[in-house]
Amino acid sequence: MTTSIEPGLYVVATPIGNLGDLSERAIATLRSATTVAAEDTRTSGMLVKRAGGSGRMLSLTEHNVGQRIPALLEAARTGIVALVSDAGTPVIADPGARLVEAAHAGGVRVVPIPGPSALAAAVSASGFEGSDVHFLGFLPKTRGERIARLRAAALSAPVLVFFESPQRLGKTLLELVSELGDPETVVCRELTKLHEEVVRGAASELAPRFQTARGECTVVVRCPPAANAQADTAGASTLLAAMKRAGARRPAAAAEVARLTGARRDELYEAWEAL
Repeated sequence: MTTSIEPGLYVVATPIGNLGDLSERAIATLRSATTVAAEDTRTSGMLVKRAGGSGRMLSLTEHNVGQRIPALLEAARTGIVALVSDAGTPVIADPGARLVEAAHAGGVRVVPIPGPSALAAAVSASGFEGSDVHFLGFLPKTRGERIARLRAAALSAPVLVFFESPQRLGKTLLELVSELGDPETVVCRELTKLHEEVVRGAASELAPRFQTARGECTVVVRCPPAANAQADTAGASTLLAAMKRAGARRPAAAAEVARLTGARRDELYEAWEAL
């Protein structure tokens, strides 16, 4: 083990496609790790071996993260635990956030090993001003909830970024046209990989091109000024209804919708009762 690396939980960014993006610090950390936590131990295991590591691979998913946390924290107090994503920077749209939060609460040292991120790469390649960005992660699968999320997010920031499956990408681009006024959009497909595409244009122009897309897709949207100039009552009501169906309580749902849309909380209470 490299003695210069102290015990703790190391949040290690890994390549999103091109293995040449694995940093020297990431290699040194993976080589020194006694335990490596990953969603897919097969994929990450190959990367750890490539880095020269031999630590124990441990799966960390949405279903088992609660059970895994105590053992991982204990290991991080005396050794080096590396948290990795299947690709990119951990904790961005993956279950690692709960482990990192528990580490902070438990007084375990947390060390970021920065590197590749589809989110940062897409924003940098879009050409849109990136100082006020709303990251949505993966959009909901159902159309109503997806539209509500897009409408609400467009009120909170001028630039939206989200991950989308290639099967739904064409439909989602058409929803941007109908719901956000055909915004200028950048589709980043297969970032850093052999068939990488970074295409910018109006959503209506891009939709036909990506009706039959393949691979991982990150979308960056520059919202028209009208989309976030004032609260959208219809969008707020749709979002509120989606949260009620999901089992949210009225005070929490109203507070969140008010934060996202600018709608008044007392009006949201009345809308809740009318649903």
